[in-house]
Amino acid sequence: MAAQDLAAALRGRLIVSCQAPPGDPMRETATLVRLALSAAAGGGAAIRANEPEVVAAIVAAVDLPVIGLWKDGDTGVYITPTVRHALAVAASGAAVVAADATDRPRPDGSTFAELVAAVHGAGALVMADVATLAEGIAAAGHGADFVSTTLSGYVPGTPKQSGPDLDLVASLSAAISVPVVAEGRVNTPEEAAEALARGAHSVVVGTAITAPTALTARFVGALAPGPDDGAGETARGRTGRLWPTGSRVAPHPASGARPVV
Repeated sequence: MAAQDLAAALRGRLIVSCQAPPGDPMRETATLVRLALSAAAGGGAAIRANEPEVVAAIVAAVDLPVIGLWKDGDTGVYITPTVRHALAVAASGAAVVAADATDRPRPDGSTFAELVAAVHGAGALVMADVATLAEGIAAAGHGADFVSTTLSGYVPGTPKQSGPDLDLVASLSAAISVPVVAEGRVNTPEEAAEALARGAHSVVVGTAITAPTALTARFVGALAPGPDDGAGETARGRTGRLWPTGSRVAPHPASGARPVV
């Protein structure tokens, strides 16, 4: 699919990330395919999936574009870290290959521009996962077809926050002509809608839709006793909704940790 055609199909739409972290009961190809089928049934416009085997299975089962990636490792550049990883994802049938486009060194010594050229040569498009405005501008200059805010908050020096980095979404949307995808810690439909209002072309949601283990843990945490507030009640009080910090949702399980995106 040509970049402009896919961009048109994804404008203002939801992309659902169907992944599970290592050790999670959901991390099984057939289960992730069913998640993708459910996302399609709910109206999702595309699927984001990890590892060639899973990507190929979802491509075969779901009539939606698949944004594929390959996470290898858990430090530094690990989202489609090398040209070899990128070509394997493209060969699995992904319409788009998502890859880390931060300014950190890649394990194989390649540049992001070289990865883009290789993926385009294989007939697929590229989504650049970035953490900063400068990285997004550079990725667009290197030929990325989409730029995503995936890694903001997960790379040293970027703001850690419980919700999406909407300021980065707005800055990127104003600075580049490439479609900007809001991704990372989008916890509610309202945040997704706000991302579009701030200039996002599309929105990726993962944990808030497809991660029952993490979602269960948030509810369990919200029901746990809080510190005494001096009046004989926990900080949750009678509503059972407030955390000691005063926030009205449990801390996102990925805050300050590796994202499941």
